Amino acid sequence: MSDDLDALAILPPCHEHISVLHEDEDFLLINKPHRLLSVPGRHPLNRDSVLVRLQQEFPTASIVHRLDFDTSGIMVIPLNKLALSHISKQFQARSVTKHYTAVVDGLIKEDAGKIDLPIAVDPDNRPRYKICPQQGKSSVTEYQVMTRDPAAGATRVWLHPITGRSHQLRLHLQAMGHPILGCEFYADAVVQQKAARLLLHATELVFIHPRTGVAVKGYSAPPF
Repeated sequence: MSDDLDALAILPPCHEHISVLHEDEDFLLINKPHRLLSVPGRHPLNRDSVLVRLQQEFPTASIVHRLDFDTSGIMVIPLNKLALSHISKQFQARSVTKHYTAVVDGLIKEDAGKIDLPIAVDPDNRPRYKICPQQGKSSVTEYQVMTRDPAAGATRVWLHPITGRSHQLRLHLQAMGHPILGCEFYADAVVQQKAARLLLHATELVFIHPRTGVAVKGYSAPPF
């Protein structure tokens, strides 16, 4: 999922550190802080990013997938050409399993389900996207309710994006009538103010180790 910022916006500094969850000769598993770019932004003052920070200690680090600026959570960072090629092919083939945790507004009725709604760029509201049956690309998300909080009027949900469109999880949940708390793009002012940040966290990543062929299951606990 791509970073979702206007090219001219100057971003506030991110003071949180990147946590390295696993390290071997081929890749890192890291926890990306909330409100940190995955790669440098187009504005020269937006250099701070996962890639720039990690290359100070791991000069061969490269980016094979991204998390949105506002989303925190687990990322895999290849450290050599073998790992970059192998893991990149897994993402392209959609054989990498990704799970996210989110807290959304309202109480989702169904315990589990699938959202299948095509997504397109919204040219009149960049950097936003929109549900668009005519021009959108196929986008599928599976969800499972973890807990419901009637007092807060919120639901904690486990998300499995089958595709990886920009803003897919935010848009799909909004389309269900349950926008993610703290979402400044797709929630109204009331829902935005129910959380100090976007309550969306990349929690689990499963892929095949490029050297051993064994499945790797990385986990990052949500901070909310």
